[in-house]
Amino acid sequence: MRAAHRHHPGYLAFLAHRLSGLALALFLPFHFLFLGTAIEGEAALEGALAWTANPLAKLAEWGLVTLLALHLALGLRVLAIEFLPWRGPLRLWVGLGGGAALATGLLFLAASAR
Repeated sequence: MRAAHRHHPGYLAFLAHRLSGLALALFLPFHFLFLGTAIEGEAALEGALAWTANPLAKLAEWGLVTLLALHLALGLRVLAIEFLPWRGPLRLWVGLGGGAALATGLLFLAASAR
């Protein structure tokens, strides 16, 4: 028997919100370790910052910004469902949230390409 609810836009938004939050939580310790290089001195920090010029690091930055935007947009969707009396079409809210996250990521990518 197939679970039809797994194809519902609300379920997909729930899943994307949770997975993006989990990915951001997994990123946070690495972020703190990276910032911790500043404690080791200017040379260590400069070495770590030089690593960010790597194309793989640029791709990871784009992914981070896109995940942050997705998590924010879908979190605002949850708040709207909880606190606003008007629900509106859920597919529209999910689409707008995903589209806003993708647009934010693409704008970041375009700005960082300069």
